[in-house]
Amino acid sequence: MSGWDEGAVFYSDQAQFPQGDPAAADITRHSALRKFKEFLRGFTGPNGDFPYRESLVHNRDHVTVAIEDLDAFDAELADRIRKAPADYLPLFETAGSEVLASLRSKVAGETGEMEEPVTGDVQIFLSSKENCVSMRSIGADYMSKLVKIAGIAIAASRVKAKATHVTLLCKNCRSVRTVPCRPGLGGAIVPRSCDHVPQPGEEPCPLDPWIAVPDKSKYVDLQTLKMQENPEDVPTGELPRNVLLSIDRHLVQTIVPGTRLTVIGIYSVFQASGTTNHKGAVGVKQPYIRIVGLEQSRDDNSNGPSSFTLDEEMEFKEFAQRPDAYAKLCSMIGPSIYGHSDVKKAIACLLFGGSKKRLPDGVRLRGDIHALLLGDPSTAKSQFLKFVEKTAPIAVYTSGKGSSAAGLTASVTRDSNSREFYLEGGAMVLADGGVVCIDEFDKMRPEDRVAIHEAMEQQTISIAKAGITTVLNSRTSVLAAANPISGRYDDLKTAQDNIDLQTTILSRFDLIFIVKDVRMYEQDKRIANHIIKVHASGAQTNSNKNTEVNEGENWLKRYVEYCRNTCRPRLSEKAAEMLQNKYVEIRQKMRQQSHETGRAAAIPITVRQLEAIIRLSESLAKMRLTSVATPEHIEEAFRLFNVSTVDAARSGINEHLNLSPEIANEIKQAEAQIKRRMGIGSHISERRLLDELSRMGMNESIVRRALVIMHQRDEVEYKRERHVIVRKA
Repeated sequence: MSGWDEGAVFYSDQAQFPQGDPAAADITRHSALRKFKEFLRGFTGPNGDFPYRESLVHNRDHVTVAIEDLDAFDAELADRIRKAPADYLPLFETAGSEVLASLRSKVAGETGEMEEPVTGDVQIFLSSKENCVSMRSIGADYMSKLVKIAGIAIAASRVKAKATHVTLLCKNCRSVRTVPCRPGLGGAIVPRSCDHVPQPGEEPCPLDPWIAVPDKSKYVDLQTLKMQENPEDVPTGELPRNVLLSIDRHLVQTIVPGTRLTVIGIYSVFQASGTTNHKGAVGVKQPYIRIVGLEQSRDDNSNGPSSFTLDEEMEFKEFAQRPDAYAKLCSMIGPSIYGHSDVKKAIACLLFGGSKKRLPDGVRLRGDIHALLLGDPSTAKSQFLKFVEKTAPIAVYTSGKGSSAAGLTASVTRDSNSREFYLEGGAMVLADGGVVCIDEFDKMRPEDRVAIHEAMEQQTISIAKAGITTVLNSRTSVLAAANPISGRYDDLKTAQDNIDLQTTILSRFDLIFIVKDVRMYEQDKRIANHIIKVHASGAQTNSNKNTEVNEGENWLKRYVEYCRNTCRPRLSEKAAEMLQNKYVEIRQKMRQQSHETGRAAAIPITVRQLEAIIRLSESLAKMRLTSVATPEHIEEAFRLFNVSTVDAARSGINEHLNLSPEIANEIKQAEAQIKRRMGIGSHISERRLLDELSRMGMNESIVRRALVIMHQRDEVEYKRERHVIVRKA
């Protein structure tokens, strides 16, 4: 027992670390606190200023610290924060409030003496430029360490009050005690027994004598979010993962569902209350992330602040100066699809998008372009949609039959543990800032299709369900593909009879393409040749050209992203004047057409279409990285608009508009003959009628045309797959 009572002095530095942790031995709480204070007070920025000191003076309750700055100041300290954030962050916050107290000048108290100002707590946010970790790779080895992940907030709970210090009262002796609470979703550790020493004749305190006193406890705000990984990071065929986040104090209520986030937090666990099936498994806990820093992706660019290297920027700018840039971009879209050059140009415009505008009175004008591909089966519509899903910086692909209104917009669901309602964003909210591809658009139920109306024009989704009233952003372009009413496009019917969509939704599409499967010998030969080549060379090119294709896709994706971030074109004066005249001209033509036919066009030409042309010309300018849309861009936008929407509005049999008087006369005679042969209510085989009239010397095509016109006026109807004609009253 020698050496016990030698007069040595022992000094304790109040190290509140678990004993036997060798890593914590070389840097103690006291010295860490001192270093944190030095850092906040004395860290100089690149311009020689003191960023954190100034930030504390201006914002007295929170300060954002870049981990890179802490690295530069003291690498060991930054390493500590990364490895044991739960121990060192409270120290950092204490240091923050102490530094703030020393920075504030004294104030005159009630008695007139100068007193120290009262300072509250300071919340420290961390930010970092490190790369994000994939949500799938976070496991047990990240426990209690800092992690940085990116994703979409899909649900947000209500704000709750979370106790930081719980005041306890002993039932027996009325002694009061304050117990600290673990931060995040952890609880307080309540002692089992009271440390009051009973006096003689006094009853000793029993086990578990403490009652919590809610009024005297201290609270902070706490909110839980659910974050899902970005749709573009989910491997094909897998369900997207989600993780629980808890945010407190100043971060509360800054996030709405559908926001893209990059978060830094402490990966921790909590004991879930609803896990009754794990009764025996005490050690099984649910993970969550306690947020210590949060970065919302910028408004205009949804994929977070992307960084482009100088070489990339130079390459993009050089490419934009090339005279054939537009043609080259269009050839990159769906390279395995033959023909359809105008559809490819329209999809290029849709990917780049126009410019958003915010008017002085707060009205927003959308810059996104919507397109609808309507046509026969096997015309590569779904291929285009799949290509856009791969190429757009953000894209969500859904099929019309498999999606409901709630799945497209937003749904209100009930949390299984807390039984409270919360919002979950759907496809249109998750694709905010990107493209939604909807296949089989015509197979959607009409009430589900109505849900998209607001998202397409106002770019928001309003929800009023189960006591939740809110507005979510959905600034997306919509690319939809649909089949005509009878599966194939029927040239003998009018456009209205072919397109089974309401005018309200059609007018929201900027471009409507009718893609027909035309049977032409030369063209069929070329298409067959192209497809056979693709299939034959597909096996060989898999190995060597795969990298090139991927590079091309990636390059296009980066270029689209760069143009969307940097360029916001506007119309020049000349272009504006030219646009005005052209629009008035188109309206005039449409009015004339409806006068002559006595019925309105299937696709209306309204002010929305004028805005569509403006958006198209802006996106054409954006492809060339020019800041002004010129008359040439307007010309091309008009050409695209003419071959798509105007063409669709005129399609079907409107040939009898421009008939020569002789043909019109012959059609009238044919009608009279048909009526003489068929009494009201009688039916006749179409073949027999044609044969009889052609024996009278009438042209078969003229008889067919007369039948179509009568069918349009509802004077006859077809039965038995158009073999039999019935005359109606």
